[in-house]
Amino acid sequence: IMSGSKPDILWSPHHPDRYVICDSELGLYRIGPVGSAETKTGILPLSEETTATLLAINSDTPYMKCVAWYPKHEPECLLAVGQANGRVVLTSLGQNHNSTCKELVGKEFVPKHARQCNTLAWNPVDSNFLAAGLDKHRADFSVLIWDISSKFSPEATVAAEKIRLSSVELDSSTVVTKPLYELGQNDACLSLCWLLRDPKLLLAGMHRNLAIFDLRNTSQKTFVNTKAIQGVTVDPHFHDRVASFFEGQVAIWDLRKFEKPVLTLTEQPKPLTKVAWCPTRTGLLATLTRDSNIIRLYDMQYTPTPIGDETEPTIIERSVQPCESQIGSFAWHPSSQNRMVVVSAANRVMTDFTVFERISLAWSSTTSLMWACGRHLYDCVEDGAEGVESMIEKDIATKMRQRAQSRYGHDTIQVWRNHILAGGNDPQLKSLWYDLFYILYDHEDMELKLQGNKQSVVYSGIKNIVKTSSGTTESRRCWSGSDRQSDVPRYHSDERYLALRLCGWISRGPEIEMETFLRSLEQEREWERAAAVALFNLDIRRAIQILNKGATAEKGDLNLNVVAMALSGYTDEKSSLWREMCSSLRLQLKNPYLCVMFAFLTSEPGAYDGVLYESSVAVRDRVAFACMFLSDAQLPRYIDRLTTEMKEAGNLEGILLTGLTKDGIDLMESYVDRTGDVQTASFCMLKGSPGEVLKDPRVQCWIENYRNLLDAWRFWHKRAEFDIHRGKLDPSSKPLAQVFVSCNFCGKSISYSCSTMPHQGRGFSQYGVSGSPTKSKVTSCPGCRKPLPRCALCLMHMGTPVSNCPGTGKSDEKVDLTRENKLAQFNNWFTWCHNCRHGGHAGHMLSWFRDHTECPVSACTCKCMQLDTMGNLVPSDSS
Repeated sequence: IMSGSKPDILWSPHHPDRYVICDSELGLYRIGPVGSAETKTGILPLSEETTATLLAINSDTPYMKCVAWYPKHEPECLLAVGQANGRVVLTSLGQNHNSTCKELVGKEFVPKHARQCNTLAWNPVDSNFLAAGLDKHRADFSVLIWDISSKFSPEATVAAEKIRLSSVELDSSTVVTKPLYELGQNDACLSLCWLLRDPKLLLAGMHRNLAIFDLRNTSQKTFVNTKAIQGVTVDPHFHDRVASFFEGQVAIWDLRKFEKPVLTLTEQPKPLTKVAWCPTRTGLLATLTRDSNIIRLYDMQYTPTPIGDETEPTIIERSVQPCESQIGSFAWHPSSQNRMVVVSAANRVMTDFTVFERISLAWSSTTSLMWACGRHLYDCVEDGAEGVESMIEKDIATKMRQRAQSRYGHDTIQVWRNHILAGGNDPQLKSLWYDLFYILYDHEDMELKLQGNKQSVVYSGIKNIVKTSSGTTESRRCWSGSDRQSDVPRYHSDERYLALRLCGWISRGPEIEMETFLRSLEQEREWERAAAVALFNLDIRRAIQILNKGATAEKGDLNLNVVAMALSGYTDEKSSLWREMCSSLRLQLKNPYLCVMFAFLTSEPGAYDGVLYESSVAVRDRVAFACMFLSDAQLPRYIDRLTTEMKEAGNLEGILLTGLTKDGIDLMESYVDRTGDVQTASFCMLKGSPGEVLKDPRVQCWIENYRNLLDAWRFWHKRAEFDIHRGKLDPSSKPLAQVFVSCNFCGKSISYSCSTMPHQGRGFSQYGVSGSPTKSKVTSCPGCRKPLPRCALCLMHMGTPVSNCPGTGKSDEKVDLTRENKLAQFNNWFTWCHNCRHGGHAGHMLSWFRDHTECPVSACTCKCMQLDTMGNLVPSDSS
């Protein structure tokens, strides 16, 4: 459809690369990629990638008002042109040697009375039918359906003489004046389209109404009075949906409810010139207004079909600007997705433009990221190639998910093993779980020894323990295995011993003895660390022995022998060459423990910064060293400084210093902010004995977030396990029973009454089923003695135990009895549908709905199981 002043575009129905620009003449163009021959005449750039080549021009048909392209393959380039005098002329573009085309080209279809032809439409199935919509004439019809294969009629020459608008003499043999159908008397027709659902139905925008004509019965028509009668067009993806417009407003119709439009789009300030459905994308409508350089798009993809009266469908509206200049017309490409060609109004500049789809994102709880754009679905996977995987650290959500599967945090006996459940490769987690292990271990010991307020001292962390230190004694010991007096003072007190125990250096018992610790370090092949601990215990000989052992061990470092040799030459003379060389060369040692050994030997008493501020050495070792060698004045200052440093960095090794206190929560908050690991935070804080720690809103927030995460991953069993674990450690978190089965008559709880009754109570032994006294039968309400409802399947009163499934023989008796018992108990549970209120024994209901969708009660059509949205979900952690 086109007007005289504005150009229009028609895509070829068969060639995806050809289109016609209709103006005062017809121009056929071929669209193609940008080639090297850009300078050729007739080649026009359409976009950065595409150009158009002019193939043919046809200026034989003046006074063009509308053009329609023949829909069938043969003849392929046949066009019908509607003229200002009402005639419809068949014409062609380019060379066409087909005989049928030669017969048809030049054929004219002439109405009885001359008036303007407004619109043309070829029937998509019976392609010989061409519908033309004309202006009003009081004595004539305005919708004429021509059969292009019909031969001329004798009276055509008479009609041809009457109408001489063209100066060219007409060949009377090509003029047809008798239409196949005549419709719409005494009214003007402004737009036409054939309905895709039935090729015999024609939708016409008449002067005052939209009318549907049926060619099988032309005397009848379905119509609706409306002003929106221009540009009628059927949605190619939903054949009952039609768009039409009037001035600046578009109406969307549903042909199944034709009384009124189902939707009217926002009115535009200027009149519309074109409305078109996108042929490649469902529910996308493009509209163009006069003197505009934008095309408005309405996305009705989410409109429910059939469209209801009550709810107005949601529509996403957006605008695109294909070019700078004002747009004359546009046309969607028939097969390339969301692509259109736009022609400007003034200088006929063409633009090839693709409407870019909105991108919708979906991020699943299992960290896979997907996005949809057009017809493509993209999946972003976290794990890269084999080699890359080790380099890229996994996302914390992935780590937490894997740890939850390995039951991380649930080992309450050997607490330190939780770091192995977490993968065993995170030094901070290793340190944390060892700290918690020593804290809990010593807490038990303290509980046995002390009563009163000292119980919680273990949880308060080394920072608070050393502050309370009193009765510190100082001693100077000889180097072990040597008579030489060392000038290094060591400090002793009960609190310092407790701190050393929490660091794991000494074990419980009256004797302060580190040999056990050294042996465990040797077993773990931590030779350097073991040597440093031995040296700090003033046992140089043991340190040398450990280093020699490390050098000779399998895959050991031979350089350790050299270090041992250097150690053996230790002298406490201040100005010796040994001292001078060790001070300068120790920093070249790669291992921090070897570094601090020489720092200790070359330091002045009380000035151990080289050891205390070596950040690569584990916090527990630095703190244990400080407890042995720093005075009462220096120790709290150092511990405070280290605690602040750990809190700011969110370093879990600092839990040793802060303990499970408010300070510990601050440190953990810093850790969670840095890593997002609510799992470790929850398990760690649950180990804390003081109630005030668990009452802190931050701790509650981490625990709730972790529970929500487990639910989001569908780890329902794991979440239940976590809740049980939490309930043991924090009894206040156990929720009260929120749901119970109550009696229909008296309203008292049946389940509560049942649970208080003994299973083998004297009053119920008479109800024993199948000889088992434990299977008690409560078939009436314990409160009012009214009977309980019957099971819809076995028709026994609820409370009657479900008999065993038929067909189970003795051979099945070896199965896991605890699991069987649990299942048997569940099979007896009451269950009912919240919709129809029918139900029965859980076991019976489950077996019924395995094979049926409808409720087992006769005459009830409720699809109970399908109403349960969660019923079809399978837990991800089910074995």
